[in-house]
Amino acid sequence: MRLVRSALAVVPVAFAITVSACGTGSPRFTSTSSTSSDIESELEGIASYYAEEFDGRQTANGETYDMNALTCAHRTLPFNTRLKVTNLENGSTVILRVNDRGPFKAGRIVDVSLSAAKQLGMIPTGTARVRLTVLSTPSR
Repeated sequence: MRLVRSALAVVPVAFAITVSACGTGSPRFTSTSSTSSDIESELEGIASYYAEEFDGRQTANGETYDMNALTCAHRTLPFNTRLKVTNLENGSTVILRVNDRGPFKAGRIVDVSLSAAKQLGMIPTGTARVRLTVLSTPSR
């Protein structure tokens, strides 16, 4: 009888652990896809750029990074999202396509290619305050 009571005492604990494990997951395994209603149409923050060190390496979407292409890295926007990036300091704009993940430095919202950085006039400083305007997201 004592063994049965001990076993029955374990059941609620095991059930609670199982239920809590189902409700959450490692961020690594959760979906990062967004629906168009989840995406903010405009964001402002600091942009940086990446160039020679990454040129020719594989991007997060499987493409080869080309520092001369008009592409960018964003942490959460779906791949192939088209963005208008405006340098708020000088008014320069460029249209970019998200093909990579990043930036990984705190306080930055986008990493742009070298070509984009040149068009935005941010080479001398390495960073710029920008506005990102979502022009289109990939159709599902």
